[in-house]
Amino acid sequence: MRYIVIIMIAVPAAEIAVLLLSGKIIGVWPTIALILFTGILGAYLAKKQGLETIRRVNEQLQHGHMPGDAILDGICILVGGILLLTPGFLTDITGLLMLAPPTKLFFKKLILKEFRKWIEKNTFTIIR
Repeated sequence: MRYIVIIMIAVPAAEIAVLLLSGKIIGVWPTIALILFTGILGAYLAKKQGLETIRRVNEQLQHGHMPGDAILDGICILVGGILLLTPGFLTDITGLLMLAPPTKLFFKKLILKEFRKWIEKNTFTIIR
C-alpha cells in the first residue's frame, strides 16, 4: 500500500514520456492508432479468456472442487484487461503479459505469494 502513491505518479509520467517519444518517432496518428488497437485487442482478449474462466469455475464448482487456479486466472484476466484498456504502451505491454498463457503463470505465482503474505500477517480476513 505504501508504494501506491509512487506508482500513481511514476506510471503516468513514464507513459507520457513513451507516448511523446512514440509520437515523435512514428507520428501522432500511428501512435493513436496503436493505442486504439491495443484497447480493442485488450477488450477482445479479456472477454474471450474471461468467459472461458467463468465456464471453468462453474464446471469445477459443479464437480465439488474449489476453483483456486481459475480464480487466479480471473484476477490476471481482470487486471490485464484493465491495463490494456488504459491508454499507454507500458500498461499495454504489462496487460498483454498478464493475458499471455506462458507469462500468466508468473503473475499467478506472484499473486498467490502476496495472498499468502497477507494471510500470514493477519491483514487479510476470510469470511465464511
